[in-house]
Amino acid sequence: MNRQPLPTARLLEKLEFPKGKIRMVLDTDAYNEVDDQFAIAYALKSPERLQVEAIYAAPFLNKRSTGAGDGMEKSYEEILRVLEQMGIASEGFVYRGSTDFIVDADGPVRSEAVDDLIRRAMSSPEGDPLYVVAIGAITNIASAIMLEPAIIEHIVVVWLGGHALHWEDTKEFNLKQDVPAARTVLDSGVPLVLIPCMGVTSHLLTTLVEIKANMGDAGGIGAFLTERLEAYADDHFGYSKVIWDIAAIAYLLDEGFYKSSLIHSPIVTDQMTWSFDSSRHFIRCFSFVYRDRIFRDLFTKLNQG
Repeated sequence: MNRQPLPTARLLEKLEFPKGKIRMVLDTDAYNEVDDQFAIAYALKSPERLQVEAIYAAPFLNKRSTGAGDGMEKSYEEILRVLEQMGIASEGFVYRGSTDFIVDADGPVRSEAVDDLIRRAMSSPEGDPLYVVAIGAITNIASAIMLEPAIIEHIVVVWLGGHALHWEDTKEFNLKQDVPAARTVLDSGVPLVLIPCMGVTSHLLTTLVEIKANMGDAGGIGAFLTERLEAYADDHFGYSKVIWDIAAIAYLLDEGFYKSSLIHSPIVTDQMTWSFDSSRHFIRCFSFVYRDRIFRDLFTKLNQG
């Protein structure tokens, strides 16, 4: 993938907090656990700020799937269920993503989601970037960049992936599933907001008691999210669940929801740790989230009609 990097001034401009209404797409492994469903609802319940143009199903592999393609298909179906609870039509809005992970740096995985992202990005008006919010393995976005590197001029990627820069490793689920994809995005020069998990968004804990107390009037989607959270654990006594993915939505909503700074894009080593090189391009990276502010906003919006 050969192309000139964005000029530094232009890159830094795109890494500033966005003003006005934001065009975005959401890339999600929605059936992987239970936090993606909260993030989907949070985005769709923020129309004053977010214009969600499409949702892409991302691949995943864990005990909830038999393979990357099966994970993607289950995520696609889960997205449809969330939209049904919210009374939102899915036709022309939800797209199937990659059925496999990237094998090497020259191996994009084409899908309808990848094709839609390329088309949508390349048709973006000048000065109105498309925000690509990714809360799973970043296969779809990396594949799109490989197939059409020019999209980096038209998008800003917001990715929940890896662990905090000070963490002992970065063996985080979204990153470790597709290391070539992560390296592609981190190396590409695309404007990137990196939102680490352990040590940063791991503060976004909630409990079944809190969910029931604060989403009791949230209608169909509230009951759906509560059921998903309750079914996720057999024993909720002294148990809390981190809802990491809502941090990626929170980034676009309010600067007061987090702390971040500009850093040189880190390198993923073969030992699955972060390495640093001050000659690399800049990205923005989260260092802290204000847990209570984000959950207050989430609960408020979910309880609105």
